[in-house]
Amino acid sequence: MSERIVIAGASGFIGAYLAEAFRTRGASVQLIGRHGADASWGDTAAITRLVDGADLLINLAGKSVNCRYGDAERAEIFRSRLDTTRELGTAVAASENPPPLWINSSTATIYRHAEDRAMTESTGELGSGFSVNVAKAWEGALFERELPKTRRVALRMAIVLGDGSALVPLIRLTRFGLGGPQRDGRWFATTARRNAGTFHEFRARAGRQRFSWVHLRDVLGAIDFVREHPELDGTVNVASPHPVDNRTFMATLRRVLGVPFGFPAYRWMLELGSAAIRTETELVLKSRWVVPERLLDAGYEFAYPELEPALRDIVTARGLPVASKHS
Repeated sequence: MSERIVIAGASGFIGAYLAEAFRTRGASVQLIGRHGADASWGDTAAITRLVDGADLLINLAGKSVNCRYGDAERAEIFRSRLDTTRELGTAVAASENPPPLWINSSTATIYRHAEDRAMTESTGELGSGFSVNVAKAWEGALFERELPKTRRVALRMAIVLGDGSALVPLIRLTRFGLGGPQRDGRWFATTARRNAGTFHEFRARAGRQRFSWVHLRDVLGAIDFVREHPELDGTVNVASPHPVDNRTFMATLRRVLGVPFGFPAYRWMLELGSAAIRTETELVLKSRWVVPERLLDAGYEFAYPELEPALRDIVTARGLPVASKHS
């Protein structure tokens, strides 16, 4: 009998990839979501029937943070994570045969802006501000119930690279000659943005903010590994063991695409551009320096530990020309 896996919030590129991968292996994959799913949010009875007897529950539900952080958007970012996670907790608690493992998405953004050292699960320092508060509350919702028969793991994922990720617009910009580093700088702060915790303070110079990343294949690999290692519970960093800085990331992307030069983007450009396309500069200017201590200590071997092979794989999968390694 094939295993049964339930994925909540599979409409994004990570969830779609995981669902396809599990189905390819012969698993029965059932979905929880808003449209066209096997169970819908708000129908707790249907969700309970779905998770009861499941071999694995994965929750990726939550509004994308790639938006402008106005009042309504901030409220929805919180609600879409907390309400769904708590509803799953209610369903698991009501199950006669609850899933033995519940893996919930979290984010490496929970750590502070770090230019001095890497953040690990044991030594990392949590940050402050809106994005960090979301991550803390999200993890709190996952662990707030007593669920003795279900092991719970929060995956603190770095920026996930794959076809459909934040990498896609960066590829487009790089091919048009705009693939230089994103440079921080001074910018005025409104009282409202400071009070909301959404203003990014100027820190890293010249594109030296750290860029922690993980290939989509290693998200699946980490999930498989966690399933095989019952000693792993609580929070687990999912990030390549070799983070880079923003300058290096963009230079590597240019090299892979065969683009010899990229104009840098300065803070004022980023602020005006992000306002125009309704997103936030924090997504590219915060220094995320995260290392997967627990996965490495337990023996996980990354499929893509280094950036350039990861980018080459993704660019090739998109059908784009890839420059020679020696060009």
